[in-house]
Amino acid sequence: MSSVQERLDALREQLRHHSYLYHVLDDPEIPDIEYDRLMRDLQHLEAEHPELITPDSPTQRVGEKPIEGFSTVTHRLPMLSLDNAFTEEELRDFDQRVRKRLELDDGDIAYAAEPKLDGAAISLMYVNGVLEVAATRGDGTTGEDVTHNARTIESIPLRIRGNDYPDVLEVRGEVFMPRAGFEAYNAAARETGEKTFVNPRNAAAGSLRQLDPKLTASRPLDIYVYSTGFVENGELPNTHSDVLMQLQEWGFKVCPERKRVSGVDGCLDFYRDIGDRRGALSYDIDGVVYKVDSLALQRDLGFVSRAPRWAIAHKFPAQEELTVVKAVEFQVGRTGALTPVARLEPVFVGGVTVSNATLHNIDELHRKDVRVGDTVVVRRAGDVIPEVASVITSKRPDGAKPVELPDRCPVCGSAVVREDGEAVARCTGGLFCEAQRTEALKHFVSRKAMDIEGLGAKLIEQLVAQEMLHTPAEIYSLDLEALSGLERMGEKSAANVIAAIDKSRETTLERFLFALGIREVGEATARSLANHFGTLEAIVEAPEEELQNVPDVGPIVAGRIRHFLDEPQNLEVIRGLRERGVAWPDREPQQAPADGPFSGKTVVVTGTLPDMTRNEAKALIMQLGGKVAGSVSGKTDYLVYGDKAGSKLSKAESLGVETLDAEQFAKIVSGS
Repeated sequence: MSSVQERLDALREQLRHHSYLYHVLDDPEIPDIEYDRLMRDLQHLEAEHPELITPDSPTQRVGEKPIEGFSTVTHRLPMLSLDNAFTEEELRDFDQRVRKRLELDDGDIAYAAEPKLDGAAISLMYVNGVLEVAATRGDGTTGEDVTHNARTIESIPLRIRGNDYPDVLEVRGEVFMPRAGFEAYNAAARETGEKTFVNPRNAAAGSLRQLDPKLTASRPLDIYVYSTGFVENGELPNTHSDVLMQLQEWGFKVCPERKRVSGVDGCLDFYRDIGDRRGALSYDIDGVVYKVDSLALQRDLGFVSRAPRWAIAHKFPAQEELTVVKAVEFQVGRTGALTPVARLEPVFVGGVTVSNATLHNIDELHRKDVRVGDTVVVRRAGDVIPEVASVITSKRPDGAKPVELPDRCPVCGSAVVREDGEAVARCTGGLFCEAQRTEALKHFVSRKAMDIEGLGAKLIEQLVAQEMLHTPAEIYSLDLEALSGLERMGEKSAANVIAAIDKSRETTLERFLFALGIREVGEATARSLANHFGTLEAIVEAPEEELQNVPDVGPIVAGRIRHFLDEPQNLEVIRGLRERGVAWPDREPQQAPADGPFSGKTVVVTGTLPDMTRNEAKALIMQLGGKVAGSVSGKTDYLVYGDKAGSKLSKAESLGVETLDAEQFAKIVSGS
């Protein structure tokens, strides 16, 4: 018996501890599913040993007292919690208990089914139709007065609509933060270095308990009401479903995803339907609530010590779980971005087994202070990639060290660079790095780059998957036999691709520079570099300071060019391309004139010009000192337009941008 008593004492102490963190401090360190497990363990143990149940056991009360700092409100009727069902069998047992207590042998019971919102419960007391007091649930008997904050939530009416409401009406609901608002709030908090919320539920609870209502008003809170409490001098409909309809008529926001269902099978159909659509909802839910719809039957069924006998919460698989971090690795994306990923002890969460979770970036990793060996809360909502939501530092093993950003790419060994003001660190081995290979090759062969017709995205992916293509240089070693052996690639199609590859060997320096895929070196910048230096060798040898003398190349772009060309693997690929016959005519450097007609001006070209292509027009503008942009804005100085100019011309005219037709442009560039 002593071992049973020790287990009971331990469970009760754990539950009290976590209840205090959740209800009093709004700072839980375990997910709901873990708390539910502890409670169920205690319930089962006490059921086996009822003589050991004590009045102060967590099974005999709802929660802990609210913290000091807010005035307290005593609920006229207790705000009780609900029992949980986790399986179909447990739901059927609930229905059987209801039917037995009501002595019903035939026919299905009508239930009101509605999503169980994952937010913060609130009581709204209206006297003569005007909101008088808003209070948190607290311990179910006593809550905290949050009227000053409730009044800032626009979906909470300050006055009830109509005039047929009771003299005193208590309305109960769930305050929540919609997913979009939650993500936007956390994104803004990360940018400013402020604390983020672990989940929307914590966000709602924390926002309600602000002393300054301006802070609450700044957060995107919403509410769905789900029942009434104390009522005086007034009548309500006879069913829960009709009560919600009446509340809606009185101006309260009611969850639209609710339904009156028949029997257990109706409940299960609703559960499956909402479960299928859970990820598409705009708010978080963690299950479904079923209530006997008849209020008269509810009164007959009554309550147990901590929950009504006429309602139950049917929980979904947990979206948060506890697990341990086995390692932290850095994945390299298609643009070279390094993303820290936690390798986890496998855990079932959100309906799937999760063994990896994103940490977003190095700043987020350091902010959460995730270390190898840590016990963490993993969150997975719908189809969202699992993430480490928080760390339970009290369980951190001795000697666990902070994780640092690697200085070399874990895939190709190239240098990792993180520029000032950027959250993302990147691998500089663009042409060489296997992780970036497919996207780099697609860009290299694209129309505005090397323009290799027939070598499209699908074929690139097939060649990479079969390990036939690793770098752009190897494109020029492909032969007819290798290509014609590919799926859906006949000899004639393969011959056409080989011909297109051979044709692309003769190119221009600006096309080649653009094809390399250096970050932020687009067509215009590549053309500026080619004009300014004349040769690739001059660009490769140019220091950052000289690169910044090129029009449209500032310190950031110059640094990116320099990092790319300082990487030996990238230079090796460039040499391989030259050795396989990729060539262009060198030319004399062309300095943009300081006093040209477009010097210091931003120009956009649109439509069809009669005597030149748009690319030729852009080249002329840059030779005459101008900068070419792709879209019209308030910073645009000129719009050059030809036939079929379209929306860019309309936008330029609306912004007051000076426009030049083809004839006017030709006169300027000819100097006449």
